[in-house]
Amino acid sequence: MEEGTIVHVEYDLYNAESGDLIETTREDVAKEHDMHQEGRSYTPLVCVVGSGNLISGFEESLLSAKADKDISLEIAPADAYGEKDPDQIETISIDKLLRHVRDPKSLYIGGPVSIEGRQGTLSYLAAGRARIDYNHPMAGRKLKYDYKIVKVIEGKEEKVSALLEANTGHEGFVVTFDGDDLSIVVPQTMLFDTNAAMQKFRLVTVLRDAVGAGKVSFVEEHEPRVAAEEETEEEHVHDENCDHDHEEE
Repeated sequence: MEEGTIVHVEYDLYNAESGDLIETTREDVAKEHDMHQEGRSYTPLVCVVGSGNLISGFEESLLSAKADKDISLEIAPADAYGEKDPDQIETISIDKLLRHVRDPKSLYIGGPVSIEGRQGTLSYLAAGRARIDYNHPMAGRKLKYDYKIVKVIEGKEEKVSALLEANTGHEGFVVTFDGDDLSIVVPQTMLFDTNAAMQKFRLVTVLRDAVGAGKVSFVEEHEPRVAAEEETEEEHVHDENCDHDHEEE
């Protein structure tokens, strides 16, 4: 794939040493490994080849990949999330840990914790001490990807729509170009998204890098509220001009 190509990728990510499934975009694979999440939409990953948003080992493989071909590769820690850094592991007192935890019952080994604004993983808890690992959860792991490029996005409008959906989680954008200038009608669901305002600034950069957009306009269409047409007995006033039968009280 050429750098800058926008593709849909189906993948399964495993711990290469244990064989445990870490993540998948395929619902049947999730069910097979007892990792299915109800309510989750299992859809392909949308990515820009060579954008640098994925781990380097996966990015490099995508550059040489072909569409509709099953690919399996193993990625060393150095080309994934790095080796574990001992300096990123801290031992603190349980008292300090509890001062930063709202619910002590929520603590468990391998669970996330936040200490003084730093996100880490609780790796040890005993004898009045707690060990917090601030490395990436997958640091030090050799990974295995089984993947396939299932679609190559063609056309500027389709590329924009794919990137918008992938970056916002919303569908139904109406995309039009006037030369290089881009107009995007925002779907109704996004109007109630509290993160939408901040997302727009990042989306402008993403779209300009991906399709060379000039002026980018986000259009919000607020539909009028439609009053209920049905009358209730409490709201309806019965008089001599009514043209339907009334039940006797």
